[in-house]
Amino acid sequence: MTTVGLSDSVAVHLDGLRRRFAGVQALDNLDLEMAPGELIALLGPSGCGKTTALRVLAGLEDADSGRVLVGGKDITNVPANRRDMGMVFQAYSLFPHLTALQNVEFGMALRKMKPAARRERAGEMLDLVGIGTHAERYPHQLSGGQQQRVALARALAIRPKVLLLDEPLSALDAKVRVQLRDEIRRIQLEVGTTTLFVTHDQEEALAVADRVGVMRAGRLEQLAAPEEVYQQPATAFVADFVGLSNRLPGTLSGASVEVLDTVLPVVDPSAAPAGPVTVLVRPEAVELSVDPDGSSRVFAASFLGPTSRVTVALPTGDLIIAQVASAMLPEIPPGAAVRVALRRVPVVVEAGGGAAQPARV
Repeated sequence: MTTVGLSDSVAVHLDGLRRRFAGVQALDNLDLEMAPGELIALLGPSGCGKTTALRVLAGLEDADSGRVLVGGKDITNVPANRRDMGMVFQAYSLFPHLTALQNVEFGMALRKMKPAARRERAGEMLDLVGIGTHAERYPHQLSGGQQQRVALARALAIRPKVLLLDEPLSALDAKVRVQLRDEIRRIQLEVGTTTLFVTHDQEEALAVADRVGVMRAGRLEQLAAPEEVYQQPATAFVADFVGLSNRLPGTLSGASVEVLDTVLPVVDPSAAPAGPVTVLVRPEAVELSVDPDGSSRVFAASFLGPTSRVTVALPTGDLIIAQVASAMLPEIPPGAAVRVALRRVPVVVEAGGGAAQPARV
């Protein structure tokens, strides 16, 4: 099989991009550098600018200022049809009157590739995405996941310098979404194409990306490896947006904070002045132990398979959520007395204290 190797991959640089729509700053001096062959996932709330960034890179939107560089070349003013990029969107956009094979051939036909060569390439790409046996089926004869595989094969068939994925899995059911997510990562590693993946699904972003960029109001709040974004969020926004966090009152002093009678290290001590702060604590950092003399009480539990989330009422009446092994649930039914402790892992703080707030599920 002939594929684009890592040696053919290119670097991408979005340099100081600004874009404004009807008074809203969609991109605010956005800088993003992608290494050759890297997969970066952009994550953030609706309106944060992640899709605008992808569309500017694709040439589907014009930036008000800034530059787009691919392989060191400035393509800011190059039209979309000359940018040599493969695109896969939420809508499959397959031609209903063409077979899967013909859909994959389409882009190559526009590039005047000879029929025999493009049929061979299309067959290779369908094999790569795992549906080579469905080459002669029409879109209406394929499931949603299979149609999206065809769309991915079509995008890869032209040997793009950059692959752009805009919410490609959001229309699929959960099980198919996970399967195809893993397939996209496998294929991207095999082919080696520099890839920008835009998604609102946190699990998706953390599972597939080399680095995750969390966006807010047109800027990157943090760009780092998935485990760093989750375990060492750069800001309270990132900690609050990625995963679940309990918000607990604490007291900051130097590089540590006291919360629930426990002193914890702080990721960024400069994030708030010394004194009362709000501490963001992950549910998996909350430890429960059965204790008849414990001053906290189990309020409710949510079974999630191998793990469960248990809501506990603290002596103050505030609620906190802990993540525990589901095997522990019989020991801690609602009303059970427990002791709450916090693991000594770095936490994020933000200025101002207040009542405890459990993680939003």
